[in-house]
Amino acid sequence: MSRLLTYDGTVTSAARQRDEVDELLAAWQRERPEVDAGPLAVLSRVTRLAKYLDSARRQAFTEVGLETWEFDVLAALRRAGPPYALSPGQLGSATLVTSGTVTNRVDRLEHRGFVRREPDADDRRGIRVVLTEQGRQVVDRALDDLLMRERAILSALSGQQRAQLASLLRTLVLTFDKPA
Repeated sequence: MSRLLTYDGTVTSAARQRDEVDELLAAWQRERPEVDAGPLAVLSRVTRLAKYLDSARRQAFTEVGLETWEFDVLAALRRAGPPYALSPGQLGSATLVTSGTVTNRVDRLEHRGFVRREPDADDRRGIRVVLTEQGRQVVDRALDDLLMRERAILSALSGQQRAQLASLLRTLVLTFDKPA
């Protein structure tokens, strides 16, 4: 029976299935036994999972004819709730892009009929970007497909395991993000 190096440096039996990261860790243990490669046990798996998730996202969005950035903008508007409108500044904050990028993206989405610009009733100099019915329908279809694919990715975990993983990942992410 083979043995595995765990994150905390202990060795366990390999009664469970091995993945590519186990092989990577074993190679580092063999080649550089003095190095603590433990962080790779977590972060290499996160990186691999991110690649699978990115592929699932692209597939879900392609099904409805969207690019990832288009989904991001439409989803930000959809999450805003009725009347599904945000200022360009709010859209930039929600999608983490510059004002110039927001303008370009809104232009392209407006051309496709997914959004429209309206004067801002609260600021005569401003505008609001409004999600159209067509935009709402396409973002809802993309979200439904995405969630189906994400559920499949997480299907190996129980509900309790998913909650625990979400909590642990939140703890890590909060070291980089400011809390909501």
